[in-house]
Amino acid sequence: MRWLERAGALIVGALPALAFPQAAQWWLGFVGLVPLLLVIRAAPSSREAALRTWLGGMGFVIAVHYWVIPNVGLFVVPIGLFLGGFLVPWGLLGWSLLRLPLSTSRFALALVLLPSAWVAAEFVWSWDRLGGPFGLLGSTQWNDLPELSLAAVGGVWAVSFVLAAANVAMTTAVLSRVTARLRIGALIAVFGIVAVGPVYALLRRELPTVRTVHVAGVQPGVIRPVVPRFEASNRATLALPRGRFDLVVWGESSVGLDPERHLEYLRSMSATSKTIGADLVANVDARVGSSGILKQSVLVGPDGVHGRYDKMRLVPFGEYIPLRPIFGWVELITRAPAQDRHRGGRLVLFDARGMKIGPLICFESAFPDMTRHLTRMGADLILIQSSDSTFQDSWEPAQHASLAAVRAVETGRPVLQATLTGVSAAFDAEGHQLLWFDTGHRGLYTVTIPLTRGTTWFVRFGDWVPAGCFALLLGSAPLAGLIALRRRQGAEAP
Repeated sequence: MRWLERAGALIVGALPALAFPQAAQWWLGFVGLVPLLLVIRAAPSSREAALRTWLGGMGFVIAVHYWVIPNVGLFVVPIGLFLGGFLVPWGLLGWSLLRLPLSTSRFALALVLLPSAWVAAEFVWSWDRLGGPFGLLGSTQWNDLPELSLAAVGGVWAVSFVLAAANVAMTTAVLSRVTARLRIGALIAVFGIVAVGPVYALLRRELPTVRTVHVAGVQPGVIRPVVPRFEASNRATLALPRGRFDLVVWGESSVGLDPERHLEYLRSMSATSKTIGADLVANVDARVGSSGILKQSVLVGPDGVHGRYDKMRLVPFGEYIPLRPIFGWVELITRAPAQDRHRGGRLVLFDARGMKIGPLICFESAFPDMTRHLTRMGADLILIQSSDSTFQDSWEPAQHASLAAVRAVETGRPVLQATLTGVSAAFDAEGHQLLWFDTGHRGLYTVTIPLTRGTTWFVRFGDWVPAGCFALLLGSAPLAGLIALRRRQGAEAP
């Protein structure tokens, strides 16, 4: 029976994955953790609660990232175990605070500490060397704009906190053998927590629009040979009417040869820029000298290169192997690279005829700190170049594109994701969808983007929500220890 309950923890832990695109059952963000909390709460001991949490966390991580399985194979199991382990403190707190008899004071404490523990776990595993912030609970609300508006206050962390708190309140409301007063209080708390986002959305002021820009992009699809891939993007761009666009963007890996060695590529892009009367942002994915394979955004004008940005955050086991001397053997059983990619050292801004562009490449769109720093540097538009060709037929392209909406609301700046193949998307500073060019579409797309000014709380104050969560957890540690001690003494009493 115990092993069935553990298997149940693994299964129900995966349930919140359905809240992410492409399943897009966003409402599960508010209740998807309830079954796991109930399974954890029913554990007969803290050790069993920790194990069930670990298994549930593993189920969540693997389900949200299932699309990496073709690349990493069975290695997804230790990855899931490793990342799922960060949720163990959250589960132990839930087991300690939500067990019967449940008092109003412990319920109130759970409403604060359990969301704090969830956000703390998300923040830790969001470090790029541990896998990065794909699959954050708050990002499930990317198209629930009233709730997503909280990202302007505290980033995606604020949305995750609210969702985790709603799950705690709902868990309490469905528990058996709680007082009617507490059940009613828990239901009131659920409605109050859910209402926080919409109320803030009604009260906040929209950022003012200063101008609009017209952008074109090319999504040529999966073209493996590097020369036809370049020619497809270049040929489509030349079909644009002259003088109608402020910027043209290509996807990640649109240039598959080193333009420093193959100057004909630079000359061709400059000629194209001159012909259409707009600057062009291409993307280089090529072996460059002794530095290995380089991923680089390049701004090209009629007279040559105006700016370069080297990718800083690489995909673990996709573009590099963490601790290669220890885990280098992984490349023998997975599609991990035989050589680590080149890593850039700093963020930059492109100046495209007076418009400040903050370029990022693919995986980097998942990191709230990168878009926040680009905004503080003065970016008018966040541009993400991606490929997504590896995961074309999975949920990953939609999940990836949805992150652009979250980054837009966090920063108060429009975000455009331009893909070689996948989902090209654009969102304004409030998170409204301006473009969604799906995986089945090929060719040119155009979008008119309003540029805004002003500063969100998140841009101004940064990761104050995770910092506050850690402070709450550290400050309440003695109290939580005392509750656990009293519970253990009560269990041991005759």
